[in-house]
Amino acid sequence: MALEPLDAAADADLRAAVLFARSQAGPITADDAAAALDVHRNVARARLDRLAAAGLLEVTRERRTGRSGPGAGRPAKVYRVAPELEAIEFPPRRFDELVAALVEELPEAALRRAGAQFGQQLAAAAGLRPVRDLVRGLGRVCEAVRALGYQASLVSLEGGRAVISTPTCPLRPLVARRPETVEIDRGMWAGLVERALEGVRADDVRCETADCFDEHRSCRVVLELATQDASASGETASR
Repeated sequence: MALEPLDAAADADLRAAVLFARSQAGPITADDAAAALDVHRNVARARLDRLAAAGLLEVTRERRTGRSGPGAGRPAKVYRVAPELEAIEFPPRRFDELVAALVEELPEAALRRAGAQFGQQLAAAAGLRPVRDLVRGLGRVCEAVRALGYQASLVSLEGGRAVISTPTCPLRPLVARRPETVEIDRGMWAGLVERALEGVRADDVRCETADCFDEHRSCRVVLELATQDASASGETASR
């Protein structure tokens, strides 16, 4: 019988393993998990396989050395965080229905402001501190999100336009069920950026999201800053 996500989250060992996977910028191996969790490689692999069976991780194979062709060796089994479109709840709280009712009563600008406040609260919970450098600041946004149990990584940065990839965006389950709440999600990312970059306000950040409803893909959060750090202009960062 397949393991349910709720069962996996209720198991302390599996919970620690999935939180470790989400704390990393990219996919992990059983060796990575074994070192982080202080367990034997076989134990780590068994836990990761159970998380994959529960739909919380996806299994692929890749050559981590970057080599290819004869002599490159067999591709390693790696585990990447699976896109999360539904929150794990017991019993179901139906908060999305409450939020949807509130959304009907509020203008779009108010939704964005509420999202920005929520993003600032997440930043405070993660201990996020502002810096002037654009690359470091956006990198810290992703680190803060990962520290809270949601994977995110900076995919690219060119001038003042950044793309963050996140299979487990904190508000993705809400947006997936209630698309009309997307402006709250965009405000959340703007609020996180405000807390990560000195001299930047949430109102200075234009945010668009894509692929949030595709269960096989990570969300792409596209951020454009009205004010840019000159030291990062033209610089490109990649995961």
